[in-house]
Amino acid sequence: MVTVEEAVIARLSTHGEDFEVLVDPELVLDYRAGEEVDLREILASEKVFKDSKKGKKASEERMKELFETSDPIKVAEKIIKKGKIQVTTEQRHQMRDQRRKQIISLIARRSIDPQSDRPHPPNRIENALDQTSVQIDPFKSAEEQLSEVVEALRPIIPLKFETRRIAIKIPPKYAGKAYRIVDESAEIKKDEWLDDGSWAVVVEIPAGTQPEFFEKLNNFTQGEVETKVL
Repeated sequence: MVTVEEAVIARLSTHGEDFEVLVDPELVLDYRAGEEVDLREILASEKVFKDSKKGKKASEERMKELFETSDPIKVAEKIIKKGKIQVTTEQRHQMRDQRRKQIISLIARRSIDPQSDRPHPPNRIENALDQTSVQIDPFKSAEEQLSEVVEALRPIIPLKFETRRIAIKIPPKYAGKAYRIVDESAEIKKDEWLDDGSWAVVVEIPAGTQPEFFEKLNNFTQGEVETKVL
């Protein structure tokens, strides 16, 4: 839970009144972007204010009248979803930098350089992004802004988005624990257990993650994994 000192104000103005809650500036944006975040982790205090700077709490009667509940968590949820987030210039810069890094990471993982058939290093994408005029919005998720950023980058660096389908065979002594390793990095399309206890699986991954995925499999199996790009 964020401290009161580090929190920012989420404010919803309705029927001539303000309703405020104090929130974590990063988690509240993740929540609004659709990520699963516990509301109690977002809130610095489970209180709804009329004026948080003066410490004036909102009337329970008015909350029940306007929000159909006086439960501070339920009211806070509505304020966070529909209200405005008040952030300082420094916080806005920090959030923009964080969102920028997330977008760069998505591009590095999902795309490849069609000339080399390998992913672009993140620093190359970052340098190319510096040459564009695209503006990163800290209040939108990285996923929402991805297509706009990619279009701005295409004239500067070649980008190709594709997936790879890979057949994998994992030896019996590693097969039992392999599912979690594979499932967290790839989409499993089909799998079967072979007579010798090996696990055979076909997965699909973003092309840019192939080197990282192969390295993870080789480390886990001490190099005994068999893979084939289909």
